[in-house]
Amino acid sequence: MLMLMVILSNLEFTLPLRNPVMIFSLVLFIILFAPILFNKIKVPHIIGLIVAGVIVGPYGLNLLTRDSSIVLFGTVGLLYIMFLAGLEIDLSEFKKNRNKIIVFGLTTFLLPLVIGSLASYYVLGYGFLSSVLLASMFSTHTLIAYPIASRYGISKNRAVTLTIGGTMITDILALLILAAIAGMSKGEVTSSFWVQLGGSCIVFVCVVFFLFPPVIRWFFKKFEDSVSQYIFVLAIVFLASFLAEAAGIEAIIGAFFSGLVLNKFVPHSSPLMNRIDFVGNALFIPFFLIGVGMLVDITVLFKGVGALKVAGIIVLVAVLTKYLAAWITQKIFKLSSAEGKMIFGLSTSHAAATLAIILVGYNIIVGETATGEPIRLLNEDVLNGTIILILISCAISSFVVEKASQTLALEEESLDQSLDNPDEKIMISLAYPETVQDLVDMGLILKPRKSSIPVYGLHIVSDENTSGSNQVAGKKMMDKAISHAAASENTLLPLTRYDINVSNAITYTIKEHGITDVLIGLHRNSSQLQFLGPVAGNILQRINETVYIYKPLQPINTLNRIVAAVPPKAELEPGFIHWIGKIYNIAREAALPLVFYANTDTIEAIQTVDQSRKTMLQKTFNAFENWEDFLILSRELKQNDLFLIISSRKGHISYSRELDKLPYYLHQYFNNFSLLIIFPKQLESGINMKDIEQTDGNLIEVIADKIGTVSRAGSFLRRLLRGN
Repeated sequence: MLMLMVILSNLEFTLPLRNPVMIFSLVLFIILFAPILFNKIKVPHIIGLIVAGVIVGPYGLNLLTRDSSIVLFGTVGLLYIMFLAGLEIDLSEFKKNRNKIIVFGLTTFLLPLVIGSLASYYVLGYGFLSSVLLASMFSTHTLIAYPIASRYGISKNRAVTLTIGGTMITDILALLILAAIAGMSKGEVTSSFWVQLGGSCIVFVCVVFFLFPPVIRWFFKKFEDSVSQYIFVLAIVFLASFLAEAAGIEAIIGAFFSGLVLNKFVPHSSPLMNRIDFVGNALFIPFFLIGVGMLVDITVLFKGVGALKVAGIIVLVAVLTKYLAAWITQKIFKLSSAEGKMIFGLSTSHAAATLAIILVGYNIIVGETATGEPIRLLNEDVLNGTIILILISCAISSFVVEKASQTLALEEESLDQSLDNPDEKIMISLAYPETVQDLVDMGLILKPRKSSIPVYGLHIVSDENTSGSNQVAGKKMMDKAISHAAASENTLLPLTRYDINVSNAITYTIKEHGITDVLIGLHRNSSQLQFLGPVAGNILQRINETVYIYKPLQPINTLNRIVAAVPPKAELEPGFIHWIGKIYNIAREAALPLVFYANTDTIEAIQTVDQSRKTMLQKTFNAFENWEDFLILSRELKQNDLFLIISSRKGHISYSRELDKLPYYLHQYFNNFSLLIIFPKQLESGINMKDIEQTDGNLIEVIADKIGTVSRAGSFLRRLLRGN
C-alpha cells in the first residue's frame, strides 16, 4: 500500500491532465465506452463522442485541453472522413448524376447564402461584408454523419453520392467567398489575386488527377506488403491535402480528391480497404468528433439576450435552409422520402469549414472603438452562436442519418437478396503459392459484397508425393489464403484432398459440395498445345458448371478496364445470365469499366439484362461479327487491361471452330495481358428443366423473344421454357 501511495504521489494529477499516457488512455476509454453507452439509449454513437468531448473539454470538467495533439488527430480525422467519402463513392453513379450534383450543390449553397445574408443584415443588423461572410458559413456543411451511412453499407446510394458531390461545391464556393472577403478587408483583392488562385488550382488538379494515378499504379504493382500499401495511401492523402492548401483552397478538398483518385485502386472488398476503414473508424475519426465536442461552450447561452438571439437566428436559418435545399432536390429529381432525409441529414451538420470561416471573420479587425477595443468583422456573439450551431446541427444530422440509413439499408438488402442465388457456391483451386493472393481476390469478388455465398479454397495433395515438406508447403499456402480472405472480413472455407489424380480430386470435390463456380489458375507451364493444362482440360470435359481460368499478370486493383470478347449465340446458353452477373460483379467491386466485343444479337441480349437489373456500370458495346479476325482485338487492348473471353465447350450452341484456335492466339499474341477465360454453365446430357429454371427463365424468354425469331436455337429454347 505504501509503495502504491509513493507511486501515485509521483504522478501529476493536476487539471487539465498533462501526462501524455493518461491523456491518451482517457481518450481511448471515451472512444470505447461512449458508443456503447449511447447505443444502449438508442442515440447515435457520434453524438456520444461529441457529448463526451463537451464533458471532458475545457468548458466541462476541464480534464483535457484542446492542445496541439488533439488538433493534430482531429485534423487527421476530418481529412480521413473526406478521404473515405471519395474512396467509397460509386464513380459510375457519380458521373451519371453529375448534373443532379451540380443542381443540389448550387441549391444548398445559394439558399442559405441568400436567406442568411438577409437575416444577418436586417435581423441581426450586421454590415454587408459581415452578413455575406456569416451566410457563407450557413452554406457549408461537414460530413459528420457520413461514418453512419458507411457503417450501414449505403455509401454508394445516390442520395449519399449527391450530398458528397454537393459538399465539394458548397465548401469550395464558401471558401472562395472567405478568401475574397478576407482579402478585401486587407485591400489585397486584385485581378492578379484571382489569376494566381485560378492558376494554382489548375496545377493542383492536374497533379492529383494526372500525375498521381501512374505513381499509385506503379507502387501497387511493385509492393504487395500490406503495411507499406496502407502507409502509401495515407501519404497520398496528406500530400494531396497539403497541395490543396498550397493552391489556396482547403485541405479537405485535397483529401476528397485523393479518395477519388484512389477509388479504383482500392477494391471495396479488399484487405487494404478493410484496414483503411478500421483505422479511421477506430482512432482518427473519433478523435475528430471528441475535438468538436471540446469546442462547445454551453455557458454562452447564459451570457445575455444578445448571445441567445444570435445563436437562435444562426441555428434556425442554418437548419431550415438546409432542409429546404434537400426537400427541393428530392422533389425535382423524384427521390424517395428516405433519400430526401439522407440528403438533409448529411448536409445539415456544420463543423470544420464553418468553424474556419467564423474564426477567420472573428480575427479580422476592421477598426477600434473609442475606448480602444477592436471592432471585429464577426463579433463574439457570432462565435458563440456558431459553437451552439455545431452541437445542435451535429445532433440533428446524426439522428436523421441513422434513421434514413436503416430504411435505405433494408431496401438495398431486400434488393440484393432478390438478385442472390442461395444455391451458389464458389471454389478456388489453389496450386501455386505465388498466385494465391490474386486468386483469392478474384474469387471473393465473384460474389456480391453482402452475400452469404460460401467461398471454398481447395488444395490437392498428391498421393504420389506425401513428403512432409509438400504437406507443410500446402498448409502454408492454405493459411495464406485464409488470412488474406480474413483481412477483408471474408471467410474462406478450407478444403484439403488427397488423391493421385488432381483433376479427379477437383471434379469429385465440385460434385460433393455442389459447387457452381470454379476458379482455376492458368497452368504456369502453359504452351500453345496445352494452353489450359491437362487438369483444367479434364475438368471442363467432366463437369458442366461455370469454370473460370485466370492468369493474373498484375493485381486486380491496378487494372484499367475489362475487355470482354463474347462469341455469337452466347446468349442462348443456359449459363448466360449467370456469367453476365459475375462479370458485372467483378467490374462493380473493382471499379472497372466494361468494353464488350460481340455481334449485334448478343449485344442486344446483354442490354436486355442491363434493363432488367438496372446496372449502373460504365459499359461500351462494339460490334464484332467475325471471330476469324480474332487478332483484331490485340490492337484494341491496352496496357493494364483484363482480357476476358467467353468460351464454350465442344458440341454446345455457342461453340465454333474458331474457338479451337484460341490457345494459339492467346499464347502467341496475348501473352502480355491478364486473362480470364469463362466457360459458362451447360446442361447435362438430357434436358433438365430444373437447370433451365435456375438460369432465370423469365429473362431468357424475353431475350428469346427479341433475338430468337430467326434462330432455330432460340425457338428450341423457347419451346423448352414452355414445356413443349
